[in-house]
Amino acid sequence: MLKIAYHPIYRHPLPKGHRFPMEKYELLPQQLLHEGTCIPTNFFEPTVPNDKYIVAVHEPEYFYDLLNIKIPAREARKIGFPLTEELVERERIIADGTMKGCEFALENGIAMNIAGGTHHAYTDRGEAFCMLNDQAIGARYLQARNLAEKILIVDLDVHQGNGTAEIFQNDDSVFTFSMHGANNYPFKKEKSDMDIPLKKGTGDAEYLSTLRENLPKLIDKTRPDFIFYLCGVDIIETDKLGTLALTLEGSKQRDETVLETCHRLNIPVQCSMGGGYSADIRTIVEAHANTFRTAQQLFF
Repeated sequence: MLKIAYHPIYRHPLPKGHRFPMEKYELLPQQLLHEGTCIPTNFFEPTVPNDKYIVAVHEPEYFYDLLNIKIPAREARKIGFPLTEELVERERIIADGTMKGCEFALENGIAMNIAGGTHHAYTDRGEAFCMLNDQAIGARYLQARNLAEKILIVDLDVHQGNGTAEIFQNDDSVFTFSMHGANNYPFKKEKSDMDIPLKKGTGDAEYLSTLRENLPKLIDKTRPDFIFYLCGVDIIETDKLGTLALTLEGSKQRDETVLETCHRLNIPVQCSMGGGYSADIRTIVEAHANTFRTAQQLFF
């Protein structure tokens, strides 16, 4: 059975006028249940995790400053959220959803997190709506429990996974792959193990051919025991914060390419949803829902 991490805190409200679409975290589970893609037992509720897994990735000083809402104002502004105890708890629970999802993926082949994909969080700071790097924490969790040795992170959000690249920059056991908009944030990018920057306006044909050419070769080269897939839908042409031009169908075919490859090669995969900022919330929900539909069709 497909297991999906979801907690009501995911939809924690932000101040009026904030541009981050928190409502998608409420609407996406509703849509999946309404259409019959999922049933209630597909969902599990993560909790606040053991902090030892978080400080295996993030500097303790940064993490405890975050817990106590003592992040300096200049650094807090880079995060973009108004820091509150509830939002920090939300971030910790998201990380737990990804960690628990790793175990479900080992059991079932795949697991999903309605939230997550917080790839702009560095070892010692947060940026761009990201405070704790959930998939980096998941990778360390797997390794600490001897559940995986060699890990591949496939980051297909429109924004480069700069925090993830920095966290694993000197670690050969975790290979970081980011395919992103060349002209998107972050404008000063880190160096992933493999980066593919795409020009503004890249559409379905070029995007999909690039992915299909590179992903199998990358997996053959790295031989991972486990894959993390960051499946942001800010690659589509209607996205307010993206520079690529994929259609909804193209985004769905991207998911099919990645997940079919994992399924065919019998490599467990954990998926975190990442970004999506189209003006119409229905477009965001539909694009994300396609990822879950694809997972159900391929694995179950």
